[in-house]
Amino acid sequence: MYAIVEIAGHQFKVEKDQRVFVNRLSTEEGKKVDFDNVLLIGDGDNITLGAPAIDGALVGAKVLRHLKGDKVIVFKKKRRKGYRVKNGHRQSLTEIVIEGITASGAKKAAPKKEVKKVEAKAAPKKATGKADDLKKIEGAGPKAAEALVAAGFETFEKVANAKPEELSNVLSEASSRLAHIVTDTWPKQAKLAADGKWDELKELQDRLDGGIEK
Repeated sequence: MYAIVEIAGHQFKVEKDQRVFVNRLSTEEGKKVDFDNVLLIGDGDNITLGAPAIDGALVGAKVLRHLKGDKVIVFKKKRRKGYRVKNGHRQSLTEIVIEGITASGAKKAAPKKEVKKVEAKAAPKKATGKADDLKKIEGAGPKAAEALVAAGFETFEKVANAKPEELSNVLSEASSRLAHIVTDTWPKQAKLAADGKWDELKELQDRLDGGIEK
């Protein structure tokens, strides 16, 4: 039996006992995690398709370790402008092992429903004034920064006063592709940025591993 499942914004074809490298998950090493966004299940000649997901299907896995991928060099240049920027990037990954595939009878994960209920009660915030460059926060890319601004967290000060769980809820509601991002240190980073302590922020970010402080 095999399944095609969405994990941390990417689709994977998985089988029992298979090891998979996915975008960094917030689950601790050694803990089990379930993925309910199963798009297809194949069992011999029988194939079940979801619309888009299969109701009740579940892929169970165990987190083996957190790590970083190989370094990728990103080089940008603009002709006749004297613009040359070179950056290195190592993607934060999590290695998991697939422990089982359940075709039916499983229920959707309760935490996601709770998040939706909490967010539905909260009145949407409106961004006011000029937004800070939230991409300076380690782990906050353009899409994450856009989601924060849309939710009313347009400045470093507002992010600094928020709880990590609140920021994670904002990202999860904005897109399933942002749900895997770890926001534990974002308020701390934003506080240093709001106070103009850029050197201390750089030192903190050098100690981070996938958004988690070493």
